[in-house]
Amino acid sequence: MNGRQAHRMSTLVLSLLMVAIGLALIVESVSGRASPISPRLLLGVLFIAAGAGRWYVEVRRARGR
Repeated sequence: MNGRQAHRMSTLVLSLLMVAIGLALIVESVSGRASPISPRLLLGVLFIAAGAGRWYVEVRRARGR
């Protein structure tokens, strides 16, 4: 595995971890009877958006070659 492949794989893994953390924050917020606009819920949505965005950009960049 060369440097580019390692970088791509680590980016994809970290992106999936960000999505998982976001989902965990949302589940914890909803199950804890938090308000609909709780900071934890907002943070979960932002983690999911950031992880999905990183994954999307990496996949698009790999296809562009």
